[in-house]
This record gives sequence, C-alpha cells and structure tokens, in this order.
Amino acid sequence: MLDQVSCRRRMAHRGDGTMRYEDGSFYRFPERRWSFSNWRQFRPTVTVCRGTVTPAPLPEAGRRDLDDVRFTPIGGGTAMSWYESLDTNYTDGILVLHRGHIVYERYFGALTADQPHIAFSVTKSFFGTLAATLIAEGSLDASALISSYVPELATSAFGDASVAEVLDMTTALDFVEDYAEPPPTMARYRRATGFMPRAPTDDGPRSIHEFLPTLTGDGVHGDAFRYRTPNTDVVGWLIARATGHSPAEVLQERIWSRIGAEGDAYLAVDDAGTPLAGSGLNLRLRDLARFGEMMRLRGRFNGQQVVPATVVDDIRRGGSRAAFAKAGYSTLPGWSYRCHWWISHDDHGVFAARGIHGQAVLVDPAAEMVITRFASHPRAANADIDPTSLPAYRAVAEHLMRVPHPPG
Repeated sequence: MLDQVSCRRRMAHRGDGTMRYEDGSFYRFPERRWSFSNWRQFRPTVTVCRGTVTPAPLPEAGRRDLDDVRFTPIGGGTAMSWYESLDTNYTDGILVLHRGHIVYERYFGALTADQPHIAFSVTKSFFGTLAATLIAEGSLDASALISSYVPELATSAFGDASVAEVLDMTTALDFVEDYAEPPPTMARYRRATGFMPRAPTDDGPRSIHEFLPTLTGDGVHGDAFRYRTPNTDVVGWLIARATGHSPAEVLQERIWSRIGAEGDAYLAVDDAGTPLAGSGLNLRLRDLARFGEMMRLRGRFNGQQVVPATVVDDIRRGGSRAAFAKAGYSTLPGWSYRCHWWISHDDHGVFAARGIHGQAVLVDPAAEMVITRFASHPRAANADIDPTSLPAYRAVAEHLMRVPHPPG
C-alpha cells in the first residue's frame, strides 16, 4: 500500500515560492535544496520500517579541530579547509564516525537530524549488498542468466547477461546515463520510473517493469564497466523473484530492522507501486552512518551479524579494474565496481556508495572512519564533486589517524 496515494498534483510550499512535480520545478536548482529533504511530498513511497528495537547507540565525541583540516583539490589549485569544502559541495548534511563515535555532524539548509533525505544511487549499494547476501546463501546463482529468474527479460539486452554482470554493471546495454542532456532512452527511463513527469500524450512505458524489456544490447557482456541504473532495477526484480517478497520488504527484514535505525526509511515507487531499487531510498543521515559502520565492521553491528562477513570481504576485494578503466573516470584511477559498491583499491582500503548531486557513504577501514553525506549540488555527476570531496575525505582520515583523540 502506498504511503501517498497520488503525488501527481501534490505541491510543496515554502517561503519563497511553490514547487510542483508535474512541471519539474521540484528538480530545478536552487529548488532542489529544499525538495531533496522533502522528496516524499512529490513522489509516492513505501515505508521501510525500523522495527521496535532500541536505536543502536552512536556515542558523540565532537571534534572542532576537523573544520580546519586542509587539503589540495584534485588537479591542484588553492588549498581549502574541510569546512570550506562543505559549502563548495552544497552539503545538506554530513557526519563523520571514528571508531563508532560521532566526531562531526552538521546540517545545512532544509535538512535536520530527524528528517529523511533522498539518497539517489546510494540506494544501489543497499540492494547490491542484499543480492550478494542471497548469492552467498544460495538463493541466487551469480553465474545464472537473468532470463532464468526473470523470463520477462529473455528477449531484452538482459536476457543473456549473468547475475554477476548485472551486479558489477558490465552488461552491454544501448543506454547512456546522462543527467545533463538525457538522450531519448534515458528520458523514457526517467518518465517510466516517475523520476520526471510525463506529458498526457506520452504513450511510453509507465513503470520500470514495462521499461526494462524494451532495452536492447550494444556490445559484449562482461567486457567493460558502464554505469547504468537499469541494472539495479533488474537486481530489485531478482531479489523479488528469489525471495517472494518486494525489495522494500527484504531491505526491511534483512537490514533496516536489524541495524537499530532511529527512524523508518522510505523507498520511492513507480506509478505501478514497484520499489525503485536504483535510486529511491530516503533516510536519516545518522541511519545511513549506521549502515556504513556495519559495512566497516564486516557486517556485524548492533550485536548481530547483519550481513555475512564473506559478503563484505568480497565487495572490498572489488571487481575488474581493467573493465572499470574503460569507463574513463578521471577522478577514480585504479578503482573498480563490485556489487554496486565503488572500490578504491588504495592503501586505506576505501570503498564507497555514491549518488548523484553528492550523496555518499565512504568507508575507510584503515582510518576506522565512516563519512556519510547528503547534498544538493547543481550538477548531478560526481565528477564535478570528486575534486574537492575525495581529497577532503582523505585529509580527515589522515588527521584522525595522526590525532585519534580531540586535542586539549
């Protein structure tokens, strides 16, 4: 059952104007600085319930010294401080955990600590982790073809792709993910998922399950990494087929009700009620930090093994670096992609969940650090944000390793 029966004509009011879903104004800048923290006022969602357990503690040990940590952006230029980088990257909320303690937490603009924010593609890492867990348990076969689980996709580009290729995004799809100038297929996808409104005369797919079978192939599966969100929509379909439950229910049972979250999460759905596994999660910043800390601790959190340690270990080992290199990410040299996580292969063992406009979970095992961020950057691509965010994260990690306790 949808939390919001109809959001087509729902509008949100704020002090300086009105935003609407149907004219796309909710997604314009600077309006999105408000709408990203109020996403459920524009799109229907289902609840991912936190359950009845006491929230898992995140002890506070504030570090005022972090604001002054300095770094040089990727590519050079003028050095800046950690605090300066938050404004540069249009941060809505940011939290730093060190050894399980909150050492830094700030909110800006419309976001507050008890308010959920849209996580966009950070959502992928939740469902990639769930799918990897089902593989470890034998409910999914990584080498099996997608068509063996979802025959509705047999004649699509996904039909002869393997589960592993979908999880590592090495499928060969005739689909270009470009938010700045969406090509026709991307535009049809956004309308099918409800991410953007459709014209009354639009006769294209009206749900994600109608859209996916229309995708055709381009190239050879397994050859190269190409970031394409429809892969994760297929993962959501796989999870539903393997478990007999919706992806939202599986997320609730397997992760959300077990990590001691402070609040319910909410997963956006398309107009047919199908949960959007690729981009639809809304949650609180502290609860996102709990998820990141669980991954840092090899799946163990809140007194229980939430995710098998072997699953986290496999994710951290990463995917094919050669396949990843073909995508040409200039800010991520030497990285790879595994089960919907971004793996750095650096000397700190950093791995991350990433979403458009600056959403992030960064796990740094060597520094015993987790950083979670919500943001509303004017541009979607992380390539525009990485030059200041990635070195900022590294600088904070190195500072915490040098000065593990607050000075004074």
